[in-house]
Amino acid sequence: MYSYHGTIRVLVQVLWAHLLCGWTFGSELTFELPDNAKQCFYEDITIGTKCTLEFQVVTGGHYDVDCRLEDADGTVLYKEMKKQYDSFTFTAAKNGTYKFCFSNEFSTFTHKTVYFDFQVGEDPPLFPNENRVTALTQMESACVSIHEALKSVIDYQTHFRLREAQGRSRAEDLNTRVAFWSIGEAFILLVVSISQVVLLRSFFSDRKTTTTRVGS
Repeated sequence: MYSYHGTIRVLVQVLWAHLLCGWTFGSELTFELPDNAKQCFYEDITIGTKCTLEFQVVTGGHYDVDCRLEDADGTVLYKEMKKQYDSFTFTAAKNGTYKFCFSNEFSTFTHKTVYFDFQVGEDPPLFPNENRVTALTQMESACVSIHEALKSVIDYQTHFRLREAQGRSRAEDLNTRVAFWSIGEAFILLVVSISQVVLLRSFFSDRKTTTTRVGS
């Protein structure tokens, strides 16, 4: 039977292993992509490694971007045009440096904010002897469940943060458009009012009459 200190030690091990897994086996970044620009990233991958590329445009324009993934020999593994978000999973067929690029070259004046998460490989086992023949103890099974639940929580938090940022961007953009539309309506109303006043005054103004004297 586990003691209290032993339970705390195992839980701390779970949290620390989870943090190390998130830090070692993935690249997660949010960056600015200017108009008419292209940004590439590189990752060294060994053969047989399972990888997942997930991206989403957070702000800017129609929330779309071009994405392209190439292997070490330049072979195109994934290519999509004007995508708002997508996910692609593949297994590396060769060793080398893989390249994935995001392009905003089709946009002439709108910059984008892009988020991507590039996961390389599988998470290592939580316990060194997790793959042993004998079954896990109740405490070890609980720790594995907590570990999986924590990963799910982090994924959900990331997606909710992206949705919140995208919603806030849409709301600010809509607020700006409404403000400009209101200013335009006020200006048009002012011009129409002044024009009506000038037109009404012209109806009641005295007109000079000219008299032509006809000589005999």
